[in-house]
Amino acid sequence: MGCVGIQELGYGQWSKEFHQRIFNQRIPVEGSLELTFRCNNNCVHCYCNQPVDDASEKNREMDTATIKRIIGEAVDAGCLWILLTGGEPLLRPDFKEIYLYTKKKGVLITLFTNGTLINDEIADFLAQWRPFSIEITLYGATQKTYEAVTRNPGSYRQCIQGIELLLARNLPLKLKTVAIRQNVHEIPLIKSYAGRLGLDFRFDSMINTRLDRDKSSLSARLPAEDVVRLDLEDEERLRAWKEFIDKYAGKSDSDRLYPCAAGNNSFHIDPYGNLSICSIARKESCSLKAGGFEDAWRDFIGRLKEKTLSPNNKCRECEFSFLCDQCPGWAQLEHGDDETPVDYLCQIARKRAEAFGLYTVTKNTDAHRL
Repeated sequence: MGCVGIQELGYGQWSKEFHQRIFNQRIPVEGSLELTFRCNNNCVHCYCNQPVDDASEKNREMDTATIKRIIGEAVDAGCLWILLTGGEPLLRPDFKEIYLYTKKKGVLITLFTNGTLINDEIADFLAQWRPFSIEITLYGATQKTYEAVTRNPGSYRQCIQGIELLLARNLPLKLKTVAIRQNVHEIPLIKSYAGRLGLDFRFDSMINTRLDRDKSSLSARLPAEDVVRLDLEDEERLRAWKEFIDKYAGKSDSDRLYPCAAGNNSFHIDPYGNLSICSIARKESCSLKAGGFEDAWRDFIGRLKEKTLSPNNKCRECEFSFLCDQCPGWAQLEHGDDETPVDYLCQIARKRAEAFGLYTVTKNTDAHRL
């Protein structure tokens, strides 16, 4: 009898098909967990950073046992992927214990770090217990630009050293950056550096208000036209936008307040044990310190997913809403409610539509469909 061949399926294709199959089943297969809001950097754009030695922050953070219990409950409910992030997660003295517990649960771990605290000990530990992925944010291609963002002297050299230590151990590293006023001129140089190292690279130009609704971080935001310009100048992003427009052009027919994947198969937990539907929309949260994860996922997050848009929602009739990042989280941070449009996002959506020939703007600013 001949051998029956089994087709090999790459991780990317498998993951895509897996997520498509479970999208509407509300299984919490992936989540993000902020271990702390504290950070050794003081980045100009950051939405959550707190001082390293902030005693009140340390006291509010979950202890090791609580974090491990919650992770265990999430895994029992179906979680397969966990992002460990911050702040700077490596600041926690129990980081390795939390990481190892999660790893031994069979979870695929992604680690977000600024890279400055990676030393031989941490690099060796990660090499022994390999994560699914590590992502380091490189804020500039030069020390001057990098430290203009982090406001932490010496942090550039520490970050580069962290990158080198991980590469020496052949760990699954990716580089990324935020495109802001302070470093936008070096985005091509950062991408080129990543390319020389053979690393994947991406950037994000969407800067949020701080979680406490302090708007100081918005001074780093790029003008809407520069956000769109960066997309047009980057071949990969331009191609992705063209494909997206071809597939999704037109008004959304969903009346859900949260039409995205958040709350379907993903969740977010902050350093204090509060479960929310995503990392941006935190106005409504549920404490996991006393209650169990599965009940909170089923009942609390399930209720959020059932919420619908109000009849007078201004985005309902916008023909360019598919180009817009407007969501309840952005509205909550900038306006304190779920649905008030963020004008900055509207500007970007209009600029995108104009750039891709979807409409022209007359002198009186009326939009005309082409």
